[in-house]
Amino acid sequence: MSVAEGVKKRIQRIPRGEPFTNAHFLKLGSRAAVDKALSRLVKEGVIQRVARGVFVRPKKSRFVGSVMPEVSRVLEVIARDHGETIQIHGAEAARRFKLSTQSPTMPVYYTSGPTREIRIGNLKVKLLHTTSRRRLQHAGKKPGMALSALWYLGKENVDAEVVRRIREGLSEEEFEKLRASSMPAWMASAIEQYGREASHG
Repeated sequence: MSVAEGVKKRIQRIPRGEPFTNAHFLKLGSRAAVDKALSRLVKEGVIQRVARGVFVRPKKSRFVGSVMPEVSRVLEVIARDHGETIQIHGAEAARRFKLSTQSPTMPVYYTSGPTREIRIGNLKVKLLHTTSRRRLQHAGKKPGMALSALWYLGKENVDAEVVRRIREGLSEEEFEKLRASSMPAWMASAIEQYGREASHG
């Protein structure tokens, strides 16, 4: 079986709308041969390129046509392939917990890899390098998003009320994970204060 046939066969087993990279096929042949096979399949419309080196079998919706995978899902695949950790930026995390109404013009994420901009579909995404392990805890999970929001809001703006609103967006297990995370004293203190108020309320 040629590399192209092997690639096509394996692609047919990948669920529609699920992003994948060329690394998925490197056991079938050289990177050049795999890339050539993928480029041909893009031209044939069998797959779509959603970001550099990231592809998807198009998922169709009768309302909007092709449905693109979520940005966070594409970033997960990129992170796994590059061996890096990618975490949502605090501004977006705060917005998702309804702690801020500001919507970043460009999605921003922290990464253990290099700072760079990548294009996902028509969207530009900025990845900011950080060496802080604390900022990358629970990457891609809700407790990680909560930590990111707290870092972003900062010591002056985090109190028991902010923690209460974050708590509403987390399950009990997720909140326990957040409490057990490595964090600065001011953050731990706000979480403790919320705990005291909740137990008295």
